[in-house]
Amino acid sequence: MIRTDLIAPLPVLLARHAAERGGKRAFRDSTRGVTWAGLAARSGNLAGHLAAAGVAPGDRVALLLPNSVAWIEAGCAILRAGAINVPISHDATLPEILYRLEDAGCRALIVSAERAGQLAEARAGLPALATVIIADGELEGLSGSPPLMPAADPPLLEEAAFIIYTSGTTGRAKGVILTLRGMLWVTAACWAPILGLSDEDEFLSPLPLFHSYGLNLAFLSAIATGCSVRIMERYSTGEVRRLMAEEQPTLFAGVPTMFHYLLQTISEGEAPVAPRLMRSVSAGAIMPGTLNRSWEERFGSRLLDGYGITETCTMVTMNWMHGARPLGSCGLPVPGLTVRLLDPVSGEDAAPGAEGELIVRGPNVMLGYHNKPAETAQALRRGWYHTGDLARADAEGFLTITGRLKELIIRGGQNIAPAEIEEVAAAFPGVRDCAVVAAPHAELGEVPVLFVAEKPGQGVDVAALLAALRQALSAYKVPHAVHITEEIPRTGSGKIMRFRLKELLPQ
Repeated sequence: MIRTDLIAPLPVLLARHAAERGGKRAFRDSTRGVTWAGLAARSGNLAGHLAAAGVAPGDRVALLLPNSVAWIEAGCAILRAGAINVPISHDATLPEILYRLEDAGCRALIVSAERAGQLAEARAGLPALATVIIADGELEGLSGSPPLMPAADPPLLEEAAFIIYTSGTTGRAKGVILTLRGMLWVTAACWAPILGLSDEDEFLSPLPLFHSYGLNLAFLSAIATGCSVRIMERYSTGEVRRLMAEEQPTLFAGVPTMFHYLLQTISEGEAPVAPRLMRSVSAGAIMPGTLNRSWEERFGSRLLDGYGITETCTMVTMNWMHGARPLGSCGLPVPGLTVRLLDPVSGEDAAPGAEGELIVRGPNVMLGYHNKPAETAQALRRGWYHTGDLARADAEGFLTITGRLKELIIRGGQNIAPAEIEEVAAAFPGVRDCAVVAAPHAELGEVPVLFVAEKPGQGVDVAALLAALRQALSAYKVPHAVHITEEIPRTGSGKIMRFRLKELLPQ
C-alpha cells in the first residue's frame, strides 16, 4: 500500500509533527538534538532570515555543511523559503565546490567556518552569490531568533526542490533536478510500506546527507514519518558499534562496504551488538548475497537491499521484509514504478531471462539535468529514464544488476566518472595519454586504477601525479594504483577500449 498521506509540502509535515509529537526528539548529532517543535520553529526562523537577505522562491541555495542537526535545520529552511537546495559534500575539493556554485548559479551559501575561509578569495568569481551564512554561531543565531519577515512556506511539490550533483560519463558532474513529490514518493512507496519506517523507529544513520540516498532516507523520509534519527558526521566502524550498543537503534542504513567492515569486527558466538535492531537497509552499490546472508546470521535481523540511482530520487527496486528473496537480487520494482529491460543491440524488450538495459518510468523520475538539455534528452526518452545499467529478471520478476553500459565506477556506493580523473591526469607533465578503469576490490566493490602512456623521452613521477590528483579530486576519486603502459588502446573514432586495459590488471 502506497502511503500517499506522507506526500505533502514540507511545512505541512513539520506542522503535523509539531502538533502531534512536538516534544519528541527529531534529530540528534554528537553535540546537540532538536525536537519536532524545535525543528519547525528554528527552520521557520531561518527561512524568514533567508527571505530577508533576498533569497526568493526558485533561487538556488548551496548547503556546504557536515552531517549535523545544523544541516537538517538549514535543509528545511531552504525549502521553506521556496528555494532550491543544492547540497555539496563537505569534503569536496575547492574546484569541485566552485564548479557546483557556478553551474547552479547559487544565490546563497550556508557553509561551515572551515570551508568559508577557503572560499573567501574565490567568491569574487561568483557574481551570483549574494549571501553567505556561516554555520558556526551565525546560523545558530538566525535559527534561534525571529526574523523580520515570516517563512514563505510555499506548498511546493511539483517544482524543482533539489539539484544534486552526480558524476557522469562525460566527466563534469551533472546537476540532477528533483522534486519534493518525487522524493516523497519513494518514502510513500518504498521506505514506509516495504522497510516499515515509522514514528516508532530509532534510526542510526551514517549516510552522507548531500547524497541522494541519505537525503531521501535520513532527512526527508524521517520528516515524513516522524521517526527519530541519530546522525553520524561520518562512518566509523567503532563508533557505529558503540552507538548500536548504547542507543539501541531499531534501524540502521548503510552501503555494502559498511556492512562488510562491521561484520569483520563481530566474532562467532558474540552477544548481539544491537538487540533492538529489527532491520537494516543497504543501497548505493550491489550487495553480494553472501554478505547479506552473513549479516542476518550474525545480527539476527533482516538486511534489505535494493537498487537506486539519483535520477530516480533513489530507489527503483527493493527486497521486502517477508517472502522469497533470491540472494544477490536487488528485489522487485517499487510499487508505482514501471521497469523494462531493453536488448542493448536491438533496442527491443529483452527476452525472458536475458540481459538488458534497465529503463524506468514513474513519479520519482528526475525533471532533467540542470543546464544540460542534450544530456537530458539522451537520458529521458518518451517518458522513460534510461539508466545505462544492465540487469536480468527471473520468472518471479526479481531483478539482478549484471553490469553497466555506462562507464561509471562505483566505489563503496560513490560514483566516479573516469573522464573526471583523466582530465586532471592528462594535464600532468610527461603524460601523453591516459585512461581509468575499474578494478575489483574485496571491500569497496571496485576502485579506479589509472593507466598512463608517457611522452617520448619523458618520464612520469607517479608520486607527484598522485599528489596532484589528491589536490584536485575528492579522496574517493583518487586512483588506487597507477600503471605505466606503452599505449592506451582506442577505437578508430578515438574511444578508449577499457576492456583491453582491464586485461592488463594484476590478477
